[in-house]
Amino acid sequence: MAFIRYAPDLTDAGFAAEFHRVAAATRVDGYAPFNEQALFDAAAGQRTSFLVEDADTVVGAGILGAGELDLVVDPARRRLGHGGAALAAVLADTSGELSLWSHGDHPAARVLADRFGFTADRTLLQLRLDLTVPVRAGIRSDTPADASADVRVEGFRPGQDDAEWVALNALVFAAHPEQGALTESDLADRRAEPWFQADDFLIARDAGTGRMVGYNWLKIEDDSPVGEIYVIGVHPDAAGRGLGRRLMLAGLHRLRERGCRTADLYVEADSAAAVTLYRSLGFLDRTVDVQYRRGAR
Repeated sequence: MAFIRYAPDLTDAGFAAEFHRVAAATRVDGYAPFNEQALFDAAAGQRTSFLVEDADTVVGAGILGAGELDLVVDPARRRLGHGGAALAAVLADTSGELSLWSHGDHPAARVLADRFGFTADRTLLQLRLDLTVPVRAGIRSDTPADASADVRVEGFRPGQDDAEWVALNALVFAAHPEQGALTESDLADRRAEPWFQADDFLIARDAGTGRMVGYNWLKIEDDSPVGEIYVIGVHPDAAGRGLGRRLMLAGLHRLRERGCRTADLYVEADSAAAVTLYRSLGFLDRTVDVQYRRGAR
């Protein structure tokens, strides 16, 4: 039987240490158990963190709130029924519609989702590009895209571009439940992260008006050889002009300049145009995340 120990945030040092220990241990899976927004919200007390205990031993951890549940079991404690027991205990205290992420599309998560009445709702692909492999003919991703007369690409200007970027991001991702909801406060949180560099945040502007028409935000942590296409977007008015490809090429060039050997990105599986673009640049499948949803009970 699982005991769930909740905490309003991660300010308690002992609780936080156990929480992060379990989260770090799951890196053996090859992917993170919690997405970035969930961790930001947990740290700020906007979602509830919890530990899963069995006989005073911490066997798992999770985050609950904003209609979502993330749950992970310590790899050393798996196949003992802790996941099912923890999920049952959390659901007993939770009402309303709820989504459950399975990072890496873990087979055990599919079994639990079916047992507790969740159905697959979204599929998120993680794609990867080897930046050391010679570029295929015609792609030219080893050089920045040619400048055009109507658009210029330059670095983000902290304090000046914040509001305009948040508005454009909300427009581009209006149908996206996480990305489109980012606020200026969320942007400030990310700007405060040690990995943030304004020159890695590429902004496309209309050369005549200076209006922001697209962006490609890159994320490189601790001089890692892996750089992430953190988020990329193009204003609907500028769609169909090749701006997305140009921003991708500029981003890949920047990652190479920063010494990255690999590029990662996440994309919704049903975003056909984006998936086609990324595959045309040589990105290949790495992992799959699935979000399961259950109606209000």
